[in-house]
Amino acid sequence: MARRLQPDVVVMDLAMPKLDGVAATRQLTSDDFTSDPSRTIKVIMLTGLGSAPEDVCAALRAGASGYLLKDAAPTELVTAIESVASGLAYLAPNVTPGVIADIASRPVAGRPAPGALDRLTTREKEILVQMAYAMSNDDIAAKFHLSIATVKTHVCRIINKLGVRDRTGAVVMAYQGGLVRPDDIPEGN
Repeated sequence: MARRLQPDVVVMDLAMPKLDGVAATRQLTSDDFTSDPSRTIKVIMLTGLGSAPEDVCAALRAGASGYLLKDAAPTELVTAIESVASGLAYLAPNVTPGVIADIASRPVAGRPAPGALDRLTTREKEILVQMAYAMSNDDIAAKFHLSIATVKTHVCRIINKLGVRDRTGAVVMAYQGGLVRPDDIPEGN
């Protein structure tokens, strides 16, 4: 149905009877799934199974742009859909600490290629750090006294230079590459 309808966002259940949500997400987000190669379907993983960091990371590695528990308030689901549809990532606040800890604990072999983060300018690294702190483009623009358009341009360049799909992939690389550590996250984020 998704191949025929080409939705902008799919809310995917993690546990399904024939094909699990991670495998289905991998298919939906593959380059050859849509008829228009410049268009990608965004996926939000929804689960009632809890927030095991390995489940969240598996979903993100498969291409999901969001992860939410089924007990989330309807307003949170709407926020997640709007965020992902606009090109941002969304992780439920109650799963984020586990994901950060999982990423930070990965062995060095799982880190990005040497020099991947070195391709970024100083400003791009500053913006990537704020992205890792879950700051929106508006918040980043206010912090650095930049226009929102300039921040969006920096975010696009970061994603392109790192060779990742979206903000989530860039943030994962920031943690894996040591640019950000879980201990660095300011209070309130």
